[in-house]
Amino acid sequence: MFIGVLRLTLHLPDPGSLKSKRHLLRSAIDRVKAKFNVSIAEVAENDLWQRSVVGVAAVGNDHAFVNEVLDKVADFVESMHGGQIAVLGRDVEIIPFGDAMGQSELRTLAEAEGAPPWEDVAPPAPASEPARFPRPRPRPREPGDEE
Repeated sequence: MFIGVLRLTLHLPDPGSLKSKRHLLRSAIDRVKAKFNVSIAEVAENDLWQRSVVGVAAVGNDHAFVNEVLDKVADFVESMHGGQIAVLGRDVEIIPFGDAMGQSELRTLAEAEGAPPWEDVAPPAPASEPARFPRPRPRPREPGDEE
């Protein structure tokens, strides 16, 4: 498994207030979420009008795939809103994260958590007498009921 993190440093020349900056960023973040299967949030420079840092995370089973997704997200952010968002910096880090899951033969969740394999578990011993279930109680009879 590979975890990719993208840090975009953005310059927003047009906003004249924090409210307009947040509106522009919220729109961009929502569009990225709708188009790509990534997590994205503003992570720094929250109180500056014309600057922002956005973090993007993607997870996949192939290094090249995660790298491609993060590159596409960066290009998409740079191209949106008609130049109202300029990318000043782009930092990408892709981390391999492995615990050998999926690398060997198939295992059950119980085996992955340390339980013995299914074949090693002895079946429960048969009961000496059949299980007794409580009998349903008869319906109370009312005067006038016939059998």
